[in-house]
Amino acid sequence: MVQQLRVDQNARRPSRLASTTDATPSIASNRRHPFLQALEGSLRVFTSVHRSFFTNVMVQALHSADQGMTVLVAQFLKGGIDQGPEHMTHMGQNLDWVRCGYSGCIFETTSDAQPAVSELWTFVKSVVQADQYGLVMLDELSLAIDYGLVPEAEVIDLLKQRPAQMDIILTGPKMPYSILSMADQVTEFRREFLP
Repeated sequence: MVQQLRVDQNARRPSRLASTTDATPSIASNRRHPFLQALEGSLRVFTSVHRSFFTNVMVQALHSADQGMTVLVAQFLKGGIDQGPEHMTHMGQNLDWVRCGYSGCIFETTSDAQPAVSELWTFVKSVVQADQYGLVMLDELSLAIDYGLVPEAEVIDLLKQRPAQMDIILTGPKMPYSILSMADQVTEFRREFLP
């Protein structure tokens, strides 16, 4: 392919033009710039010896939403009146907060908690597979796995098949080793007592 080099009077850099006899695009139009590629998302795990709320994880979620990233915070074991995927709380234009449709906090496996957590898990799987958020935070997912409310194998499959640019944060005590081994970053809080 023959190319001509022309200096534009208004620009400082020369521009490449395809020859007038060749109808194929120029070489420069087929190359991708290395900085224009999507960044790979990360899998981060925050765990501790006891059940607690990770304030710094919420700070990360708020910061990401403030920077323009769409964020979903899903709390698996904390519910309330009029909660669940159909009653999501929208905090600003970039942060959605959803809890399971259970009327209180879940401390053990109960027959009435299972449908609420399953509904939330189905919702989370659908939004991750549809690539609707840039950051998905799954609070106390490890306990939902430990209580038998969410299958560990499904979590691993979802993490393996998530969109490449999506960040996921998992929290909770008793995080399974199979998930810890997949994580890009693991933060363990070792304080033995609650403040």
